[in-house]
Amino acid sequence: DELVRIRKATKPMQVLVVVDAMTDQDAVNVAQQFDEAVAFDGVVMTKLDGDARGGAALSVKAVTGKPILFAGTGEKVDQFERFHPDRMANRILGMGDVLSLIEKTEKAYDEDQAKELERKLRRNEFTLEDFLDQMKQLRKMGPLSSILGMVPGLAGHQMRNLKVDEREMDRVQAIILSMTPEERRRPELIKGSRRLRIARGSGTSVQQVNQLVKQFDQMRKVMRQISGGKMPDIGALMRQAR
Repeated sequence: DELVRIRKATKPMQVLVVVDAMTDQDAVNVAQQFDEAVAFDGVVMTKLDGDARGGAALSVKAVTGKPILFAGTGEKVDQFERFHPDRMANRILGMGDVLSLIEKTEKAYDEDQAKELERKLRRNEFTLEDFLDQMKQLRKMGPLSSILGMVPGLAGHQMRNLKVDEREMDRVQAIILSMTPEERRRPELIKGSRRLRIARGSGTSVQQVNQLVKQFDQMRKVMRQISGGKMPDIGALMRQAR
């Protein structure tokens, strides 16, 4: 009744109803009741980064006949975007969403950053500080499970069995932040007592610090070989990583 009175008093040009994609049938019921009361023009679908993957979107459109105009894929303003039905169809079918992934990447990285990163990779000057910056930029793009769901081959039923532990990224970030600036630039300095200090400072174990340093060293070797025009010997690198 209050909504009906508001509509009569304000005479809005357009009315949108916001529904939660995670509520499935309840989202349809809300949309139906809202439409009967105030005759809305379009839908804003939130929480499309969750596990529902669009079932509510199909149902709301089929039952009400109203278009879904906007989608929310997170809690921040830049995670509110126009809804693209073809991209949602691809996600539901497990075909990924490359266009949305490209758009998110372009928002997170500007051209100058990309060129500077390429220069460092080519010159083998990529440090743990750079690695930390890249990790922060990646996390700005949204939950890892949501990002991976946009990659063809990882969407659909494959993602249902894939558990992405965001806490692992928290641990890596804590380890790097517990290092001194010099240690981040020169990881080869991290030995003995330094590793123990970093482990204590980050609330992790010496083994986890060792693993991060070793994996970062292997990553730099691969980058150095690629920048030199060579295909890296993945088998040898994996044996060294053990």
